[in-house]
Amino acid sequence: MLIYPAVDIRSGRCVRLFQGQADRETVYAEDPVKMARRWAGLGASWLHVIDLDGAFAGEPVNHHLIGRIADETGLKIQAGGGVRKLETIETLLAGGISRVIVGSRAVADPDFARAAVREYGRRVIPSIDSRGGTVLIQGWVEQAETKAVALGKDFRKMGFRAAICTDVSSDGTLSGPDLTGLEDFLDATGLKVIAAGGIATLDDLRRLQKLEAKGLGGAITGKGLYDGTLDLGEALSLF
Repeated sequence: MLIYPAVDIRSGRCVRLFQGQADRETVYAEDPVKMARRWAGLGASWLHVIDLDGAFAGEPVNHHLIGRIADETGLKIQAGGGVRKLETIETLLAGGISRVIVGSRAVADPDFARAAVREYGRRVIPSIDSRGGTVLIQGWVEQAETKAVALGKDFRKMGFRAAICTDVSSDGTLSGPDLTGLEDFLDATGLKVIAAGGIATLDDLRRLQKLEAKGLGGAITGKGLYDGTLDLGEALSLF
């Protein structure tokens, strides 16, 4: 189970949002690149980087900063936020990003999702963000007309083999992951899952690790690292 420290970028700064709400922001660093170097120094092998401005705008805004993170840390980066075009995927991959996250466009436009996985394979990964089982899009401000499990099955049929699953109701809350929802999703879809939302302690990671046999492959954590409820070095030594 890989541990992915999260670096969320908004207005050029490293921030965290409470349940994805734009008006409930905590700024943790003025320089996201410096923060990324911190996680690299503690032993991370991957980073999860989101362009929040891009997610709200519908097109990448902070791609230059994400490119700097890739260049200056040497880490593998999975990045997303406002990725709506195949050309954007190509640009990010060419800029040193290891894996590009697609969300809203992939949910709304199955042809785009099929073209992305056909062209880029495992270098692109869909993000399934949901609250109460219902998928959210457009920076989590709109509900899609689909459920997370149904969407996961559709992505599996398209050729995707993995997905990022975020429980929006617990994201940024330090309340722990939705283990029941994750297990149901894994059982129903057959996708390998990188889990996000509420992961804040070593005990949370231990509980997630029990789902590895079902396909749980990674855990994204942000606020737990920034607030100090989870020590990255200790987590990496255990997992």
